[in-house]
Parts: sequence; structure tokens; C-alpha cells
Amino acid sequence: MHVHISNHSFTVTKPTSTSSSTLNLAPSSNMANFFFSLALFLLKHIHILELTIAATLFTALQVFISKRHHGLPIWPVLRMLPSLLSGLKTNLYEWLTDVLNLQNGTFAFQGPWFTNLNCVITSDPRNLEYLLKTKFSSFPKGKFFRYTLRDLLGDGIFNADSETWQRQRKTASPEFHSRMFRKLTAESLFELVHKRLLPLLDSCVDKSCVIDLQDVLLRLTFDNVCMIAFGVDPGCSQPHLPEIPFATAFEDVTETSMKRFIIPVWMWKFMRFLNVGVERRLKESITKVDEFAVSVIGTRKKELSLQHEKSDLLTVFMRLKDENGQAYSDKFLRDICVNFILAGRDTSSVALSWFFWLLHQNPKVEECIVGEICRVVSQREGFKKEEVGNSLALRPEEIKKMEYLHAALSEALRLYPSVPVDHKEVVEDVTLPDGTVLMKGTKVIYAIYAMGRMESIWGKDCRQFKPERWLSDGRFMSESAYRFPAFNGGPRLCLGKDFAYYQMKYAAASMIFRYHVKVVEKHPVVPKLFLTLPMKHGLKVNIHRRDAAEIEKYNEMLVFEIYDLNQDMPINIKTAISYWNTAKLQPRPKPQFRTMSVPDPLDDSSVPYSRVDMFYFAYSAVWCLWFGGWERRKDRKFELNRK
Repeated sequence: MHVHISNHSFTVTKPTSTSSSTLNLAPSSNMANFFFSLALFLLKHIHILELTIAATLFTALQVFISKRHHGLPIWPVLRMLPSLLSGLKTNLYEWLTDVLNLQNGTFAFQGPWFTNLNCVITSDPRNLEYLLKTKFSSFPKGKFFRYTLRDLLGDGIFNADSETWQRQRKTASPEFHSRMFRKLTAESLFELVHKRLLPLLDSCVDKSCVIDLQDVLLRLTFDNVCMIAFGVDPGCSQPHLPEIPFATAFEDVTETSMKRFIIPVWMWKFMRFLNVGVERRLKESITKVDEFAVSVIGTRKKELSLQHEKSDLLTVFMRLKDENGQAYSDKFLRDICVNFILAGRDTSSVALSWFFWLLHQNPKVEECIVGEICRVVSQREGFKKEEVGNSLALRPEEIKKMEYLHAALSEALRLYPSVPVDHKEVVEDVTLPDGTVLMKGTKVIYAIYAMGRMESIWGKDCRQFKPERWLSDGRFMSESAYRFPAFNGGPRLCLGKDFAYYQMKYAAASMIFRYHVKVVEKHPVVPKLFLTLPMKHGLKVNIHRRDAAEIEKYNEMLVFEIYDLNQDMPINIKTAISYWNTAKLQPRPKPQFRTMSVPDPLDDSSVPYSRVDMFYFAYSAVWCLWFGGWERRKDRKFELNRK
């Protein structure tokens, strides 16, 4: 006899005897028969639809409860992967920012059972200071990070831990702060900007063509950092924008290496074993990078044997000995240079790309930068207006004085850090300052991109591009490295921070002074999932030459400006009269007159006080004495009337 279950294609046989329908629990019965009989009994009395509804409701309840406690729903087997995939469809970094805001800055991500995605993600400055400084030794890069990027970075400084890292940093640190390095930086950047970048932009103006500014800046910084690291000029930034095999291979290596962080370890290892897919492409690209490095190292050894003087990083390390008194191997030298190229190539170009995009959206900031450049240049000894033109070459000491430009670049890095997230791995059980417990081996990710969008750190205007937040009385004020970790912090603070700022300020000032950079209308601008934060579709722009009359307008302005404490923005002196007249009538802070860059008496590079500076000081003193006397007379008159 058969009992049919509705809406299903299979049948269940009903036992023909009473004895067979009774569950036999005797010890001698087979366990498999027991479970089979139990299943038949349940199917007889419970419909499949009811089981499905019950399972669905149970799963939904579990997901709802897990979302309240963990920030994201936790699904069976897949855990938080569906939420991650939804974030990848739009903007992963914005999605991560929203989750961290809901979870007060820290949450534990749970990946699928078959992956290595489990980690703790934080954006709390207290936690950053703890893992980057207080317990630095407990939070190395970790085996997972080193192994994933070992083919690209080897044992270089950005992939090394403990003694290997300390030895490289100790050797490189003096070089980054040496006079020879600063001279090499200034000379190489002058050469690249004035003989390659500016002629290329002039050509674009004449032809009225659209260019990918991100690609142009990437080529510029790549040539610059190769000249400093290897002492070799690849020639990527030449006006005709040639394809350089080493540069192309380096781009492929960084892109394919990033995919290893997403693909399960066992999968990319299997692909590497079979030499297929992205792993085959990675192997071919690394071979080209290695060939280039080997050829440069061989050439440099020959030059050193002939007593040719060089000042690049490769030469510095070739002259040193390891702990055993032996010269460093070619593999070690290759790792050193590739690490510094990766650090200097992508970071500066990416930051400049976002900076120019933000300037396009904030033209008032661009006006302030142009005004600052004109003012700084006008302070040159024996300055003549005829010097201000397309042939103007900025000097290192002038770049140093551009405080507002420095603030604008820092603000761009706050909103769009070149490295959006970074990775650590704890080697012992610890508890973070916010109470999060970390077990040994836990991967920790600190979200630098999200930190720039935290109201708890930067206030309610955290998403606004506001360079003035970095200024105090017109001077740039740096932030804590644990609130603004764009250059990392603690013992691993970026060695090339000063170099990066100089490189960005020089290139940006040289371009802004001469051109308007306008982003093509409706051009999509979204970040790309990468080791750094490039724009997914590049930055398509039109270049327009800045009118000479516009520069003349800034030159004719008075050197000093009024600074409105309420608006926190520098404004033109022509609006000073209205503030001057209303300051005595309204209960508001009095405007303060100042020069945007009063020379620092402790700075040897400062220029002497000009006549305008002396006039400013005398004028301010007279005004203060008069206004103070007027206030005292007013108070005296009030007292007499009251009596």
C-alpha cells in the first residue's frame, strides 16, 4: 500500500504489519535502520512544506539576531559573505564605513567556513595607537600577509618583520633625511615636471584633447621613484607616453597580487601549481620585473667598479654588508628596490588624482592655492612681475612655504588615503582598548578610508573637503598619526612622508599655477579594489591654460588678507571694509589681520621681513591701541551714565 505526499514526486511505502511499524530499539538492531525508520515516520506525519517554513523562519530569526549583535547577518555556511558581495557591487569602502559607524568603530567579520576571510576590522584611533605603537611587537605583518605578497615583495621592508625589517629601516632612514637625497629629489622632479609633464599638458591644450590624468601622474611618479631607487629613468612620462615593458609588468604584478587576498588560499595555490589563470599571468609579469632588476644591478656593479659616483638607494645598499660581513645578495637588493618603487609609485599618483578631482568640485580652494603660489613667489628677492609666467620654476624653499597647499593635500589624503586599509596579525592573546578580545593568530584590518569619514574623529563635516581644518593662524598643524594614518604610525611611520609631500606639492603647484584642470562631464569616478586606491575608470580631464590676466589679478592684490574666524576661510581684502564697519556693532569675534606666511625666525630658509610686513605690524599696533582706547572710553562713559 502507498501513501502519496502531495506536491512531491516520490512515494513512501507504508509498513504492512504492526510489528514492522513499531520502532525497534533493541541493541541488536542496526543504527542505519533506526534512522531510516525514523525518517519514514516523520515524513508520514509532517509535510515537507511545513519543514521548509520552519527552517526558513529559524534561519531568518538567527540572521536577524546576529545582525543586531555583529553588525552583519550571519548565514549558515556562507556566514557574512553575502553582505560582502553586496558591498563589492557598489563601493566596498563606503559599505565598510557604514558598518563601522553602526558598530562604533570595530566589528568582527566572519567569512565562509572554507575561506581565510575571518578578521577583526577597526577604525578606532585608540586601537590604532595600541597596535601600531603600544603593542607594536605583538602586531607584525603576519605570515598570511608575507606569504601572499612574497612573490612580489620578497623580503623587502614592506613585507618584512622583526630583525629583517629593523635592519632595512635602520639603513634606509638616514638616506631619506640626507642632503644628497633631498638634492636628488629636487633635481629629478624639476627635470620630469618641466621637460615632460608641462610639455605634455601644453600639447593637450593646443590639441584640445582629453587625457587620463591618473595615468599621466602614475607615469611621472614611476619615473621619479625609479630614478631614486634604481638610479634609472624608464622614460614612461615622455610626452608621447610610450609603453615600457617594465612599467606594464609592474602594473600587472600589483593587480594580480591583490586578487590573492580575495581568492581562497588553497585555490590560488592550486592555480599556481597548475600555472593557469591569474597565477600564470603573475608569474610571467614577475619574471619581467626580475629581469629588469637583475640587469640594473649588474650595470650598477660595473659602474661602482669603475668608481662612478651614484646616490640612489640601490647603490647605498650595495656598499653595505650584512650581519655576516658579506655583501647583500642580488635577490635582497631586488626586493629592496621593488618595495620602494611600489611605495612611491602608486601612493603619490593616486593622492594627486583624487586631489585634482576634489579641486574640480571646490573651485574656491583652487583660487586660494593660486593666490598662495603668487604670494610666495612675490617674496623672492629682487622679484619682478615679468618672472611670473609659463617659464616659472618653483624653488624648494618656496614649496616649503605653501601651507594652504599642504593642508589641501592632507585633506585629500584624509578623504581618499592612498592605502585604504592595512593589515596586521596578532601573535598573542590581547584585548584592545575598546574591549575587543583578540586571540593569537587573529588578522586585524584597520580601515584608513573609513576613519576619514568618522564623525567621532572629524566632526559632523567629516565628509566635506575643508583644508582649513588643518590650519591654525594660517600655519599647517599636523594631526596625530592614529587619527590620520595615511602615512602609517609608530615605528613603521612612512620613511618617505616628506618626500611624498614635496613630490605632490611641486607637481600640483606647477600645474595649478599654469592650468585649469576640468574633469570631463559625467565621467564616472569610483575607487578600484586594489592594494592602493586608484580610480577605477581613471580621471579623464580637459586642460585649459590659465589666463595671464588672472595671474596678474593675484599679483596686484595686497599681500595681507583678512581672516574671518567665523567662516574659517581666507577672503579678499576688498571685503574687509564691511567686516571692519560691522565688527563694532555685532557680538562676533573681531577680524584678525595677518599675513598668510609671516617668516619663521627659527627657519633659516625664511626671507627677511618686507616693507609690507613692517607696514602690517605697525598698522596692527596702531589699530589695537586706538581700538583699546575706544573700548576704555566707552566703558568709562557707561559707568558715568550709570552713576
